[in-house]
Formats: sequence, structure tokens, C-alpha cells
Amino acid sequence: MKKRLGLTMRARHIVQGYSFISIWIVGFFLFMAIPLFKSLMYSFQDLKIMSGGLEATQVGLKHYNNAFTVDTSFVPKLITSFTNIVIQVPLTLIFAMFSAILLNRKLFGRIAFRGIFFLPVIIASWAVLKKLMGEGATRLPIFDQVDLVGKLIDYVPGQILFPLLKMMDAITLIMWDSGVQILIFLAGLQSISTTLYEAAKCDGATPWESFWKVTFPMIMPMILVNTLFSIVSSFTKVDNSVMDYIQYIVFNKNDYGYASALGWIYFVFIFLVIGAVFLIFRRASAEERR
Repeated sequence: MKKRLGLTMRARHIVQGYSFISIWIVGFFLFMAIPLFKSLMYSFQDLKIMSGGLEATQVGLKHYNNAFTVDTSFVPKLITSFTNIVIQVPLTLIFAMFSAILLNRKLFGRIAFRGIFFLPVIIASWAVLKKLMGEGATRLPIFDQVDLVGKLIDYVPGQILFPLLKMMDAITLIMWDSGVQILIFLAGLQSISTTLYEAAKCDGATPWESFWKVTFPMIMPMILVNTLFSIVSSFTKVDNSVMDYIQYIVFNKNDYGYASALGWIYFVFIFLVIGAVFLIFRRASAEERR
């Protein structure tokens, strides 16, 4: 049979997979590969705008060294960006999973509710969201009307109070950014066979136990996908201080070489974070198999 078909089942799956992403691969090499390669070259050069174009001077690792030893703004912004990920990504996953579980139930108007949760993904584009943030629409009114820090600092230690207030302040933006994650979780929930829940119920499992023993393990791949999506989205979202700083270097200071170096440092940082997430999920899966 294999000889008659010409390809093994595994080879056919590989061909099918690459056929799905072939358009992206072509687009990458046509529109992204050359700019990425040029930006890497620019990161080792000083670029000046001349009448005939850009004049490049090789400076080696000067820009990379300046990013960590001279620039007093980049590293703090990088740390702030990482802190926001640690806070916002878990909150986004929890909110998206909770919302998906509710929207997966048989309730009146659930299709409309699904559309409402996904609507901000369509409406709140980069420019629109930037304007809304400037107007204070993404902040809860209580932060502007009441001095929460002054009223709570005497009762709650600052090490606990400030992270909690930061989480509360990010709730609105998290709700707006969780539409895609909710859809992915919904797809995962709907793929779980009802017979698994019936078997768990026959064994006397409570709904809470069914969630941890059936639902959670079955949607683990969706949790990984949503975690990666949320991390990448957080690194490139409108309120990311590193992205704003790189744009400032490009458009205000016209320092293309230094901006390219910052962009590549940021890329490596993102790559390391994503690699750490893959490692954590891989170890968790290995422990579950044991």
C-alpha cells in the first residue's frame, strides 16, 4: 500500500502541514527575510542620512554595548516589559479559560456573548487602542477618583499592595485582549468527548474534580498555544514600553543602527522567554506521563 501511494502516512502529514503554511513561508522570504537581514547588518553600523541615501560606518558591537552600559532607559523598560508579562499573561489565561467555560454552556444568547467577547479584537486596533489609552478608557475609574494607595498602604504591605493594584489596573485591557484566547479555549472544550465526563460522574467525581482530572489535561495543548500567543501579544502590544522606546529612537532620533540593535536584543529576549515556556510545558507533560 505504501509503495502504491508513494508516500508514507507520516510523509503525507508532513506535506499537508507544509502546504498549509506554504503561503506564510513564501510571504516571509518575499517581504520579511530581506528587512530582517538588513536590520541585523544595521545593528553593527552607524547610519547617517545623506543626500544620496544612507551612509554606513562599521562600529562592531558598539550599539549592543551601549544598550546595557550607556543607555539608562532600555534595561529598566525591558524589566518592566517582563514584569507585565508575568502579571498579565496568567490573568489573561485565567479570564479566557473561565469565560470559555461559561460560553460553552447551554445558555440563552451564548452566540451573541461570544461575539461580544471577540468584538474588541476587531475594533481595538493599534491606533484606536492607543487613543483610548490616552483618554484613560483602559483604566478603572476607581484609580482616578480614589487614592487607593494612600488608603490601603497603612493596612497592606507595599510588596503585596502594588502588584495587586497593578493587576486590578490591567483588568480592562486583559478583557479586551482575551478574545482570541477565548475562541481557542472554546475549540478545545468542544473537542472533549462527553463520555469522559459521564465516566467521571459515574466514578463519583465532583464538577471541580472533573475540571482538574478531565478538562484541564485535555486542553493543555490549548493552554500552551494561548500562553505563547499572549506572550507575543504582550511583547508587541500598544502599551509596551520597549516598543515605544524603539519607535522613539527610529522616528525622533533617526538612529537606525542603534534601534536595530535594540530590536535584535529584544528579539533574543523574547526568544529566551518563549524557550523557557516550552521547557516548562515539556517538563510538565513528561511528569504527567509518569
